[in-house]
Amino acid sequence: MPENLLTYSLTVFTGFFAIMNPIANTPVFLGLVGDRSNADKKAIAKTASVTAFLIVFFFVILGKYLFELFGITIPAFKITGGILLFYVGFEMLQSKKSKIHHQEEIELDDGVAISPLAIPILAGPGTIVTAMNNVTNASFIHIAIVIIIFALMTFLTYLAFSLSDLIVKKIGNHLITVVGKIMGLILAIMGTDMTIAGIKIAFGL
Repeated sequence: MPENLLTYSLTVFTGFFAIMNPIANTPVFLGLVGDRSNADKKAIAKTASVTAFLIVFFFVILGKYLFELFGITIPAFKITGGILLFYVGFEMLQSKKSKIHHQEEIELDDGVAISPLAIPILAGPGTIVTAMNNVTNASFIHIAIVIIIFALMTFLTYLAFSLSDLIVKKIGNHLITVVGKIMGLILAIMGTDMTIAGIKIAFGL
């Protein structure tokens, strides 16, 4: 049982890390905050991270009831979610900023922490799909693991954003691009796997 939980935890962490990708999103954060002071950057990073956590927490806790309310079946969710994740991953492999995660035109204002940082960059559809896919028909302990790991991911994102200047300076944009492509490949594979799982459930395979 502990080994199964460890495997499950690693799978959840990998999924969240691939879709949120704190390292690859660091240059995006810097582009959004502009020349603001370090104190302002940390405040924006904190607000964005906390907001993203609350959004995903809401869907994880109430996801089952939302399914029942709108008549969404688990196979339909897995197939659609898998296609969505594959699309995001495929765009990342092509070095494109996914339209699902990034707005084409962004206005820099005081609300940048909420939009587009928290939504849709951190807690976009891909993140929500990843979270809810891991808690469909899950036990209480599995739901708790998802929440804890996502809390860890939002904290790591906060650290990456807070240290964004240092990270970009030390790692460089080229290596950040490579990391983004690797995460894109992982996402595409996870999306394919999710779609296959949905088809198997739908047809009783």
